[in-house]
Amino acid sequence: MRRLVHYIATTLDGFIAGPDGADPTGPNGFWAIPEDYIQHLVAEYPETLPVQARQALSVTAGGTHFDTVLEGRRSYEVGLAAGITDAYPHLRHLVFSRTLTESPDPAVELVADDPVATVRGLKQQDGKDIWLLGGAELAGSLYTEIDTLILKVGPLTIGNGIPLFSRKAAFDPRTWTLTDHTVLKSGAVFLAYTRVTS
Repeated sequence: MRRLVHYIATTLDGFIAGPDGADPTGPNGFWAIPEDYIQHLVAEYPETLPVQARQALSVTAGGTHFDTVLEGRRSYEVGLAAGITDAYPHLRHLVFSRTLTESPDPAVELVADDPVATVRGLKQQDGKDIWLLGGAELAGSLYTEIDTLILKVGPLTIGNGIPLFSRKAAFDPRTWTLTDHTVLKSGAVFLAYTRVTS
């Protein structure tokens, strides 16, 4: 069965974006991405690079981890504000929203249904794992469905911002097993955890 993988960048203090929700790696972002971080993404997770980065880096690899990406409306609108209607045309791209009524891109699927029911259905389909891109609201809604966490931890703190999971996530303590880790010279760390099931 396919797994739901929350593959997300975070600060040391557990934030995925600043208080304004803008892309922390964007032109006015607070995290300058080091070269070894980009090289690791290209080598290990090429399918998670947005289309502009793939073109700039001449990345054509389809990737081995994911064939589907899920994101919430607010995360999707960060790309829209930059004029990008589909940052991941090489993946099946689902955007969860109850307010968007028409997709800005014919390849992007809008989903107004319950995220949990949708993910459970996706897990039953054939394919690679499902990438939960963000944001915190969608991750909070899907907290109980996440099978794997892959945290790209940047060597910085910001004090306040958008947390890994929204406060709407249920209080439901989970135990995770560290299954892989990569420490980069720049200080970024990739940590992979699998949920312990009883």
